[in-house]
Amino acid sequence: MTAATDTAAPPAFLNLHGTPVADTFAEAFPITGTRLIITAATENWARTAAHELCGFACSVIACDCEAALERSLSADETPDGRPGVSVLLFAFSRDALQKAVTERVGQCVLTCPTTACYGGLAGTPRDKQISVGGQLRFFGDGFQASKKLGTRRFWRIPVMDGEFLCEDRVGTIKGVAGGNLLLCATNQTQALLAAESAANAMREVADVALPFPGGIVRAGSKIGSRYKKLKASTNDAYCPTLMAQTRSELPPDTGAVYELVIDGLSADAVRAAMRAGLHAAASCSGLTLITAGNYGGKLGKHHYHLRELL
Repeated sequence: MTAATDTAAPPAFLNLHGTPVADTFAEAFPITGTRLIITAATENWARTAAHELCGFACSVIACDCEAALERSLSADETPDGRPGVSVLLFAFSRDALQKAVTERVGQCVLTCPTTACYGGLAGTPRDKQISVGGQLRFFGDGFQASKKLGTRRFWRIPVMDGEFLCEDRVGTIKGVAGGNLLLCATNQTQALLAAESAANAMREVADVALPFPGGIVRAGSKIGSRYKKLKASTNDAYCPTLMAQTRSELPPDTGAVYELVIDGLSADAVRAAMRAGLHAAASCSGLTLITAGNYGGKLGKHHYHLRELL
């Protein structure tokens, strides 16, 4: 979910590697998250399933969840000793998350050659778990079988290349959504290079997901619209083509802006990712300003002050 910047007063400027940094903060909010581990005969097939699973999961403004691939897993890191990937998914409630996860695993992982699906948050109490394999087992039409290993139950669902193994229940956690950075540059090429550098640095941090395409947002949003049916609309204060028509927040020489949005399983993980992205972006040339989006503290309790990330 992208955020508009508080326009009550122009922020002061800090400096990082010669790049101006607004003395402002990113505002994030609580959200329910989970980690899935998808394995397959090869990493390519595990990644294929993960990319399909994460399709149309950019923003809870209009999607059922926010999701992104977290990292690749070696065979000795997965439950079944096969190559895999971990995926993070987030939604506003545990019920909404269960619906999104079950539908996406059923449509995108169950159908993908050689895959299996496991929970990636060990030791979660049952009242904070959601049913995944327990819902998908009915696809087996009575031929499904249950297998229990220790305290974990799995379902073996017959499919045309063998069996799809899926964990009965997976854990959830109260995470954080909406950490963000806005990178302003003199032109599109420089803005994109800085955004790519920031996204790559953020992906090195554990427990975070960058849900937008390639981790980068070109269409940042603000709350509300002049059209009553829309709950969000273009963040005109950060659109370079509107600098003469609106109350712009952009430095005069800005030609392009990209936003990075970070969801995480903890507040500390989001903070670490923002710090990594901030430093990576500030090392790039052509930036006119690095800032962050907030609603003046009215949206969420998690405030990430850029001053503290320098």
